[in-house]
Parts: sequence; C-alpha cells; structure tokens
Amino acid sequence: MIDLDKHNQMANAIRFLAADAVETAKSGHPGLPMGAADIATVLFTQVMRHDVKTPHWPDRDRFVLSAGHGSMLLYAVQYLLGSEDFTLDQLKNFRQLGALTAGHPEYGHGAGIETTTGPLGQGLANAVGMAMAERHLRETFGAELTDHHTYVLAGDGCLMEGISQEAISLAGHLKLSRLIVIWDDNGISIDGKVSLTDSTNQLERFEASGWETVAIDGHDPAAIASALKAARESDRPTLIAAKTTIGFGAPNKAGSEKVHGAPLGAEELAATRKALGWAHEPFEVPSDVLDAWRIAGLRCGQARKDWEARLAAVDADTRGEFERRLRGDLPSGFADAMSALKKQIAADKPTMATRKASEYVLGTITKAVPETIGGSADLTGSNNTRTSETAAITPDDFTGRYVHWGIREHGMAAAMNGMALHGGVIPYSGTFLVFSDYARPAMRLAALMGQRVIHVMTHDSIGLGEDGPTHQPVEHYAALRAIPNLDFYRPADVTETLECWQLALESETAPSVLALTRQNLTPVRTSFEEDNLCARGAYVIAEADTDGAAAATLFASGSEVEIALAAREALQEKGVPTRVVSVPCLERFERQSQDYQDAIIGADGVKVAVEAGVRQGWDRIIGRDGIFIGMSGFGASAPYKALYEHFGITADAIVAAVSARLES
Repeated sequence: MIDLDKHNQMANAIRFLAADAVETAKSGHPGLPMGAADIATVLFTQVMRHDVKTPHWPDRDRFVLSAGHGSMLLYAVQYLLGSEDFTLDQLKNFRQLGALTAGHPEYGHGAGIETTTGPLGQGLANAVGMAMAERHLRETFGAELTDHHTYVLAGDGCLMEGISQEAISLAGHLKLSRLIVIWDDNGISIDGKVSLTDSTNQLERFEASGWETVAIDGHDPAAIASALKAARESDRPTLIAAKTTIGFGAPNKAGSEKVHGAPLGAEELAATRKALGWAHEPFEVPSDVLDAWRIAGLRCGQARKDWEARLAAVDADTRGEFERRLRGDLPSGFADAMSALKKQIAADKPTMATRKASEYVLGTITKAVPETIGGSADLTGSNNTRTSETAAITPDDFTGRYVHWGIREHGMAAAMNGMALHGGVIPYSGTFLVFSDYARPAMRLAALMGQRVIHVMTHDSIGLGEDGPTHQPVEHYAALRAIPNLDFYRPADVTETLECWQLALESETAPSVLALTRQNLTPVRTSFEEDNLCARGAYVIAEADTDGAAAATLFASGSEVEIALAAREALQEKGVPTRVVSVPCLERFERQSQDYQDAIIGADGVKVAVEAGVRQGWDRIIGRDGIFIGMSGFGASAPYKALYEHFGITADAIVAAVSARLES
C-alpha cells in the first residue's frame, strides 16, 4: 500500500529542486522533471536495483534519461538518493561552467549518468545496446552474475526521431525483455501541442514491433508500480505510456509549451509552491522527505552484497575472465597473437583488398578476444566482419557474437555505444563508408563519451567502382576526421590493417573507424617489424635515394600509397629524389611530438598529398602551396581503374605535377 502523502512529498522534492535550479540558472527545462517526478519517485525508490554507496556495481539496473533536456530530474534524484557526486552545491550551479550538472546529462560527470543524452532518440537506442550486452553476458556467464534491467524515460521527441524506429524494431525482434521504456506522454513539444505535428498511435506502433504495451496515469504511483512490476515479468520489451502533465503543479503554465524550455519565473514558481503546499525555501528539502529518499538509496545494499558473494563463489577462472571483461582489459595473449599473425603476413605477402585483410585479421582477433561482438548493417558479405568464431545472436540465443543489425546504420551505431557503456563487450560492426552519414550522430557521441566502439567501413572511395557517386565517399574522410577524439584509419595493405585493428582495440577512450577498400592492393610493407608503425599516424615507408634532402615528398593513405610508391620509382628514374610517407591516421600523427611531425613533413622540397577524397585537412601537412592529387567533386559509375584514370589519381599524374612544379 503506497502512502500517497509521503509519495507526493518525495515527488515534490524533485519538482522544486528542478524548478529552483532552472530558475537560478535562468535556463533549462523544468517541465519534464515536474511532470515525470511521480514516475521517477516510484522507479528509484521501489523498483530499480541500485546502490548509491557502490554506484558502479556491475549488476545494477540501468536508467537512461533519453529525454536529456529534462536533466534536472536525474540530478535531483541523484542528490536525493545521497550521491557523492551530485551535491546540493552542484544543483545550485546547474548549467554553469565546471559543474557536473550540465544542461544535458554527460557521461563521466558523475555516477548515475549511464550515457550522454540530449540529441533525442539516442538514449533509447543506447538502452537497446545496454539490454543486448546484459543478455549476452547473462547467457555467457549465468544469471548469478548478470541479471538486471534497463529502464528508459523517453519523450515525444525521442519517439518522433527516426532512430527510435530502428531501435524499437530491433529490440522487439530480439525479444529484449529486460528493456522497459517509460514514455512521458505529456503531449507537448517546443512548438506547442504534439498534435500539431504527429498523430501516431504509439502503442500500436510498438505492438507492431513486438513490444508489450500498457497505458497508465503517470501521476498515479500505484498504477506506475503495477505497470513496472508487470513489465519486469514480461517476455518482451515493454512500453509504458505514462500520461502526464508537463510542468505539473504550475497553475498557469502546466500543460503548455511555456513550461517546456524556460524557467517558470519568480511569480509562477511562488504560485506553484502554494498550489502544491511546498512551504520551503529554494533548494530546501525537509528532513523527513530527505531521509525517506536517503533510505531508498540504501535499500539495495544487501542485494549488491549478495551479488558480490555470488561472484566470489564462482570458480577462479570464470571470475577472473568476468572481471577482466568488465575492466576492459584485453586478454594477456592478444599482443602475442597479433605479433605471430604479423610475422605470417610478412612471410606470405598476400595481395588483397583491405576489407578482406580485415576479415583475415579478425579471424585471429575474434579467437584471441572473446568479448568482441561483431556485426553488419545487412552487408556481411561486403564488410567481411564475420568469422568462424562469431555465431549469430538470435532472438532465442544470445551466446553468439555476431549481430545482424539489418538496414539500421544509425540505430546500430547508437546501440554499439550502449553496449560499450554497459561494459563487458567490445562492439564492432560494418557498413559502407558513405553510410557513415546515417551513423554520424551516434559516432560523434561515442567520441564525446570516449567509448571503445569500432566501425568497419568498407568501399572507401571511387575504388568501389560501378555503384557510382551515391556510394562513393569523397567528403567523408574530412567529415570524420573533423570529429574530436575519433581516430580515422585508412590502412594501405594487410600489415597496416592489422596494426590499425590492434590500435583500435587498444584504444579504451576513443572510437575508431577503419576505412577499407573493395579493390585489391599489393603489399607495401613486406618485412616484419615488431613496432606498430601505424601508431605514429604517419611514417616514412620509402626514403629518397639521396644523401641530401628529398626533392619531393609524397604523402598518401590507404589505396593511394601504392600509387605514390609507383610515382616515386618514376620520379627517381628521372633524377628526382623522392620519399613516400604513409599516413594511415592523421589524428595519431598530430598527437606525436612536434619534432617527429617536423621530421616527417620535412622543411624542403615539393610536398604532395595523394588521397581519393577531398583536399580538406591536408593543408596542415603539405601547406597551402602543396600539390593535392585527389577528388574535387563527386565520383562516377565505371570500373575503378577507369575512374582513377578519369579523375587523375595516378602515378603519371603525380610525376607530371611534381615535374611541373620543379621546373617552374
């Protein structure tokens, strides 16, 4: 039996902490926290398994505030529960520089923030990935170690964004029964009533995607508790449509867009205090209400201790493997396995497309690193991301390690973020590089959150040939390189592909993109070297045959390295000492010492960049007066060799450009 008066006081604590913080900041969104306070009170004090004293407990329930603009709901709840991170001072500094209480929740700012949200729909798709990781670990290690739920609070905007359909259709298909989405059905967006722009029957939409659905009064704590209990027992993911009033309690603004994204104002806030009987100063929570919240924050302490006892009771090997995966450490044998394969490659010197090289390398990786979970957006045979080690994940069996994502690039990228955030798995998946346009918002958030997510993006240039300009990336290298904290790799052969894969796996705080060719490439690295040369981002792959300075330096990435090497041979035959620098990763190069960068770039001679993309980004290497051999517009449909000739990305074109410059 719920004590309604006690519940109302606890919910009002959320409402007024949120409203006071927004009022103090003169900026923010008070409406959602005020409207969803009843939901949060029931969820966090009666249903969710969490321990404020051990907030990173691996088997805790996850809560994702997909409607990130309502961030004060999350901050208020964390303070009330007794979080060491979200103190009252942090709430008073909402949206201020250096505060943990950012305008939208930011992963890493404090315990309780499971993911960065704000771009609507991303959190919902992250939660799908979290639920996938939970189920995989549960079926791999057993329910005694992994057995928790993922809860989402989503708004109308989250459900309007296209990514939501990708996410919910996949979750329904995979029967992610531990995923529970609470829709804050307040019927209001920034422009006014949702009915201005949308008339979707969301319950029928979710039902059509394989979900359980229920509609409730979002201000009735008994109904909320009952719906959550039923959802936890369902064999399908559940949508709880909770009808709420945005800005609940505000006499003149509740139920309207006026309370969505602006402070209530002093007069309305005072009137709200009177209407809800909250006779307390700003940021003041009466001791009995705060005590009730703090007790709730500790209620799962025993459950956490029981889990620790279960973990301690399993055999040492299982416990060690489980803990290693959760820490994110790579297996001890990984480096040796990669070194052995690298020696084999140097001996065999295979000619193959780098997408096939990736598949070859993945054969070793997926055997050595069992926490890797691969996949593809319906392009498995083209991306070459599946190996003999990676059985398919299916609705009825999650012990596999390969996800058939379907044509859902955006949802795939966001769910991969959720998998990485959950921990215990390392996600990688494939699509064509041009379709990074679909996935980019989630890739940007992976970089912002510093997550180890690996994107295998094949068909990386006009070299894909006949599919034409719709599928040929030209601006995408520059666009992805522009994202901070994302490493964009474009390997030139099998050895560089191995090295780039190794770097991506070792990078625990940044996502990676491997841009890989459709066309075959001859090996440019033909001898074994223990050092990972790609780790430097750029390195001299062929020196000039001269005792003095090179007359020309050719910088190239990926498939254009072999073209640059052919041009070097021709230039040297003409008496032009030429060196070639392979540039598999500009971002890594720029993290090297200034002395190293200066040595690689060189002070004298003609500088040429060769890449089948646009020039943007290369001037910091070759200078504004440097020569660029590449693309200046879109591609065309033709066999790839004809396209390279047509667009002038050839050894002859390089030789002609260098010769002309030297003669001028």
